[in-house]
Amino acid sequence: MHPLERIQDADGVAQPTDTELATRAAQGDALAFQLIMRRHNRLLFRTGRSILKDDDEAQDALQDAYLRAWRSLGDFRAEARLSTWLVRIVVNEALGRLRRRGSAQVIAFDTAVEAGSTSEDTWMQADPDEQPDRHAMRGETRKLIEAGIDALPEVFRTVLVLRAVEDMSIEEVAAALDIPEATVRTRFFRARGLLREALSREIDVAIGDAFSFAGTRCDQIVAHVMALIGRANAGPTG
Repeated sequence: MHPLERIQDADGVAQPTDTELATRAAQGDALAFQLIMRRHNRLLFRTGRSILKDDDEAQDALQDAYLRAWRSLGDFRAEARLSTWLVRIVVNEALGRLRRRGSAQVIAFDTAVEAGSTSEDTWMQADPDEQPDRHAMRGETRKLIEAGIDALPEVFRTVLVLRAVEDMSIEEVAAALDIPEATVRTRFFRARGLLREALSREIDVAIGDAFSFAGTRCDQIVAHVMALIGRANAGPTG
């Protein structure tokens, strides 16, 4: 069972499953949806950030994705993982923001990217000295890894975050991104290789700490979304 689906908390107290929470939330139970958000916030924030490469924009994207999920819970089918369904919504929201931004090339996750492609070669040939943010990060291994992940081509970056940072299985990543499992394996292997070449052994020591998700940010996301849901449930006034 994936860690996100455990139905006991740290004290051994039974907790509702994702499916139970989704059913209750689809019936208008705002508290159930709040529990869903707290259970999946870190995974989904990291997913959005892996695409947008910006903490604040990732938080905004996640909040908008949650509202979409709240409105669409009636379409969720229990045979799928709730986490997978939510990841897809966040991915679509983040990619949509990239397209609207118009400042970066958006590559579909199901697009084939061959080893040695132009985008990958460009990344490998980039002069580290031309990236000023790296100078401030050199003394902190975790921040170095975050910078290295941010620099990866998008299709490698998101697979790496979901597979290595979030510890999702190959099957879960493939389902979440709607790509073949073989593609997940290839991109994950190549992403780790690129990082090792850039950061040497530091990836194996500190990757688990990348993109920390503090309780304050979790509380902000939950409070913002619940306020919007509350206003929506209240309906028009006057």
